[in-house]
Amino acid sequence: MATNFYFNNFTNSQEQHLIEDLVTESIKIYGHDVYYLPRTLVARDSLYNQDDLSTFDSAYLVDMYIKNVEGFEGEGDLFQRFGVEIRDQITFVISQRTFDLEISGATSLIRPNEGDLIFLPLNNKPFEIKFVEHEAVFYQMGSLQTYEMTCELYEYSGERFNTGITSIDNIENLNAPSTQIYVENVTGNY
Repeated sequence: MATNFYFNNFTNSQEQHLIEDLVTESIKIYGHDVYYLPRTLVARDSLYNQDDLSTFDSAYLVDMYIKNVEGFEGEGDLFQRFGVEIRDQITFVISQRTFDLEISGATSLIRPNEGDLIFLPLNNKPFEIKFVEHEAVFYQMGSLQTYEMTCELYEYSGERFNTGITSIDNIENLNAPSTQIYVENVTGNY
């Protein structure tokens, strides 16, 4: 037996807007303010499809829902031969409307990208987006309302931070290798 042809759940835009409004409002109620940092590629290597000189030049304050209610997921802390490796995972959910208004309007991004960062002021730690699920809620009333981002704790690898926000820009200062040279009683031209 076919479905009832008097009810069309996939082309009714008013119900789609209602669900989108409810999703956006619930994220505003239960979510957290985080910073979204899009990655800027400086010198992309086309062979390995990576960039060793990436920069993070802007940060956008948006509201996201943290899907992990019992703490961080992932493999946790691993004790290895050369030290401790922390593999905490967290899942963020952002409304597509919020992403379009706050981030897509200021950048050329269509959706969140893998490799971008999310800075969580709750614990002052950045998380790198590893996977973006754009079909998490399977077409309620014929449309998609959210992006679900699986993120891991960010490991610094030489990127530049110039966002203008001190707590974010300090990531580079705290993790970059540095060398101090002490010079005493020097004469001459150098």
